[in-house]
This record gives sequence, structure tokens and C-alpha cells, in this order.
Amino acid sequence: MFITTLLNNYFCVVKAEIINIGDEILIGQIVNTNASWMAEQLTNTGIEVHRISAISDKKDEIYKALDLAIKNSDIILMTGGLGPTKDDITKQTLADYFNAKLVFNKEAYHQVKELFELRGFKVSDINKKQAEIPNNCTPLQNKNGTAPGMWFEKKGKIIVSMPGVPFEMKDLISNQVIPRLREKFKFNIILKRTILTQGVGESHLAEIIENWESRLPDNFKLAYLPQPGMVRLRITAIGISEDSLQLEFEHEIDKLLALIPDLIFGIENDRLEEIIGKLLAEKQQTLSTAESCSGGYISHLITDIPGSSAYFKGSVIAYANEIKEQVLKVKPSSLNEFGAVSKEVVSEMALGVKKLYHTDYAIATSGIAGPDGGSKEKPVGTIWIAIALPNNEVIAKKYLFGEHRSRNIRKTALTALNTLRKELQKE
Repeated sequence: MFITTLLNNYFCVVKAEIINIGDEILIGQIVNTNASWMAEQLTNTGIEVHRISAISDKKDEIYKALDLAIKNSDIILMTGGLGPTKDDITKQTLADYFNAKLVFNKEAYHQVKELFELRGFKVSDINKKQAEIPNNCTPLQNKNGTAPGMWFEKKGKIIVSMPGVPFEMKDLISNQVIPRLREKFKFNIILKRTILTQGVGESHLAEIIENWESRLPDNFKLAYLPQPGMVRLRITAIGISEDSLQLEFEHEIDKLLALIPDLIFGIENDRLEEIIGKLLAEKQQTLSTAESCSGGYISHLITDIPGSSAYFKGSVIAYANEIKEQVLKVKPSSLNEFGAVSKEVVSEMALGVKKLYHTDYAIATSGIAGPDGGSKEKPVGTIWIAIALPNNEVIAKKYLFGEHRSRNIRKTALTALNTLRKELQKE
């Protein structure tokens, strides 16, 4: 609706539909990642994707889907069913639908032959048929596979059929389909940025930025994309002039950054574990972790980053109290008096692992991840996180995350990493 309304005020509305063919999608055997990727590329180009469908490998289903799509859309992108085996019927079905004949295409055959020779094989008769395409389509060279893409035009509508193999489809979309569409249509400029926040939930965040959001220009839209432990804010703007839109876009982004600086940790695909890794490496400082309720998940995130051995020294998964006592030197009196899930114990855990590994910083966690183990005083989702600083000062805070175990572990990790990030950026 947002894109449709705005496009009515700018260039013409260009509607697209994505049709993915394959029983393997319908029965859940594979995840339809093609659709989401294609939709993103079209949206970034300025095309409104108003329908996505998955259909079976049946002639009548393909006919019905095409009839509906051509009636309602300007561009129809199809994937799947172009293999060499008998169950791949899309090409013959398209030929029948567009009243065409399958004819041998020399250029398509050369591509098939070249690909097979590169792999040390001869082209079989069944693969040679891949070079047969409807005589009223424009073939699109598939540099990564044997099935060419096919570009049809009917009643001013564009229909493109492509292989369902993701890397084959992506190359065709990026290097042939979208460039051709740009020649056919005049598209608007679309700018998007995703701001990553951590520390408050979606509803609280919305309250904080409500005034800024309500004053956004009509050609802007804000979307809230919550995940366990973080909320992504996606800002989208549409216009005709790239220069003026870019200035307006950056101005609004700057206002948001100034409004919630403590909650923003990155943009787009930034990862907290990567950010703190860069900060530690720049400062030539080190980190260790002592994990109870998070069970090693924090150290897993940290060591997933290449080069983390330069700043990460090690971890103790102190699930049992005896490990807290024997390895991390937590006082038995602290455990007896306050319990494992307490400020006192998590603070001693942080200092203990910091001393054990001789690091500058340490993270410690202790809590009740769930689904059981809670009490009235300490319900499921009660988490203590501590950060030990170079001067042996400890920052410890209690959180109430909820009742879902895996979400609690994820929230604990991100909250701990973000707390450390803030401390690292203070210096």
C-alpha cells in the first residue's frame, strides 16, 4: 500500500508477481528462499511486488497462475520446472500457453555444450533438449546452468521464466532481467536503511521515537522488525531525484541517531560480536566469559568471528555450583546466602574468570532460562549479567526476559555483548 500510494504521486505504478513452481516447495521439502530474494531485488529497483505464489508442477496450475498474473500484473517472474527430466514441464507448458513451438536454439546449445565440456562430460540427448526453447520468446543466457531463461511479452506484459536453482536464478535476475526491465520502464528511486537497536522492546522503542516517526515525510515509511534481544528499524524513502532524496533521507536518519544513540549498535547486517571484536582488537584488549544460563552461547558468537583468538582468551561454562566455586572461586557463602542467580554470585563469576584468564574484560551470566526452575522470588527468565572492567569494577544488572528458553539465551547473549560494547566505546 505504501509503495502504491507513493508511486501514484511519482512515476507509473509497475506491479510484479512472483510464481515459484515445484511440489518440493508445497510439501515443505525446501524453503522458498528464491521468492524473498527476488522480492527484495524488485523492491530495490522500484517495482511493487503485490503477489507471491507457489504452485505445483501441473499444467493446469501453471495456466491458472499465468491467467491471473497477466490480468493483474505488469511483470511476472517464474522459477522452477526447467530441468531436463520428464517431471520438468514448465517449458513445454509455456510453449503451449503462448501458442509457440519448441525449436532448437544454437546459442543455447553452445552454452550447454561449453558447460559440459568444462566439466569433462559430453552432452547427452536429454541435455541437448535443454537448448529447445519456444520460438516466440527471447532466450536469456544462463552462464551457470543448462536451462536458459525465457523472456515473453504478451499484451504489454512481461513474463520471465528462469531455473529454480538459486545461483542460476540470481545471476539471471541481476545481470539480465533487471537491466532489461530498466530499459522498459521508468522507475522511482528507493532508499532503504536498517538501523539495529538493542536494549528495549518494540513497543517501548515506538514510544521513544513516536514524535520523530509521526513527523516523517509522506514519502517515508518506518517498519519495526523485532527479533529476540533486538529490534531492527527499516526506513524506506521513495522519490524521483536521487540527490534530493538522499539529502532528505540522511537528514531523517541523523535525527533518529541523535534521538536514541544509546540503543543503536549498528546498521544493516552488523553483528554485536563483530563490533566488540573490532573494538577489543583496536584497543589491544582481551576478553573472557563465565557462562551459566547462556551455556556457552556467548563464547560461540564471539569465536564465530574470524581472528577472535587475538582478543578472546577462553570461557568457563559454570553450570553447576561446584564449578562456580572450584574454578571461578565464587564464595560458598555467596551461593548459600544469595543463590546462584544473584548480583553477588554473577559478579564473583566475572572477576573469577577475568583473573583465571588474565583478561582486561570479562562477561558473566547466571539465570533461570526455563522452562522450569523458577520461583516466586526468581521467576523463569530472571537473568543476571555482569561485566568486569580492567580496573576490576563490576557492572551487574538483573533482567526479566520471559518464559521461552531459547529466546532467553539469545536475549542474554545480545544484552551482555551490547553492555560490553557500551563500556568499550566509553574509553
